Amino acid sequence: MAATSKPEGTNLRTQYPESEPYDSGWLQVSDLHCLHYWQYGNKNGNPVIFLHGGPGGGVKKRDHCYFDPDAYRIILFDQRGSGKSTPAAELQENTTWHSVEDIEKLRKHMGVERWVVFGGSWGSTLALAYSQTHPDRVKAIVLRGIFTLRRRELEWFYEDKGGACMLFPDHFENYRDFIPRAERKDIMGAYYRRLTGEDEKVKVEAAKRWSRWEMATSKLFVDSDMLQRAESDQWALQFARIECHYFIYGGFLESDDQLLDNVDRIRHIPATIVQGRYDIVCPPETAWLLHKRWPEAEFHIVPDAGHSPREPGTTSLLVQATDKYKTL
Repeated sequence: MAATSKPEGTNLRTQYPESEPYDSGWLQVSDLHCLHYWQYGNKNGNPVIFLHGGPGGGVKKRDHCYFDPDAYRIILFDQRGSGKSTPAAELQENTTWHSVEDIEKLRKHMGVERWVVFGGSWGSTLALAYSQTHPDRVKAIVLRGIFTLRRRELEWFYEDKGGACMLFPDHFENYRDFIPRAERKDIMGAYYRRLTGEDEKVKVEAAKRWSRWEMATSKLFVDSDMLQRAESDQWALQFARIECHYFIYGGFLESDDQLLDNVDRIRHIPATIVQGRYDIVCPPETAWLLHKRWPEAEFHIVPDAGHSPREPGTTSLLVQATDKYKTL
């Protein structure tokens, strides 16, 4: 059975205090792409790599705060086309497998032998893909809001087929109605044509509509600050273009169930899975299927949380997980 976890009272953990990076820089990973990275915490500590969501979401201000800065060497980077990495919103040479090898290039650049891998939402997808490709480089894995890019998951959230649209009809209407009725049998495809078209005004509006939909549904209660994030032209373009690009191509995976089918490659690695019960963006079915394939991993369903890692129960369990692995 799943461990349904709701920390009470003083047992509810919060993030570690915010701090300044002790190092930041750039890593040229191809003739086209250059990645921006940061390092926080203890430069001689246990290395951990943080994989942000999206794809295209970029690193956020407090993403380093899930880790004890006295124990961890905390490494974060903006994936191709995301955040400060250049060129912004670029789709060429931007696939799951480029990102997997970018992580390896970053590991070698940092002189790290093995590290803890932490990822949520799309970050969980990338964490699974990287760990299954390079299991010998992974000490432990912390996953949140499990997403494996199966067609079923994508249609649940982005298409008008009786999924998330029925729970947030008001916000879905704003997303759906940008697309003419004649094209709504494939809303993702219709958005992709606009996000990759020549009309800059249409491109920006499409990006904002796409981004608002995900920001509206990411917490148990709609967060106005998250909605505001989608109003930035540059961030919305990075987020929407790169997400839609990956989703149209099935994450560039060999099969719909690739990440679930290859779990045997990593079952020996210590791991924790944290999933919000009311996660609308990445519903719990996928986390449950991963749990069944990977019974050795510690598994938690947070009964009063949605998709965001910053909901109290989810944050608490993520910090507990990183504390558990900080001395590996």
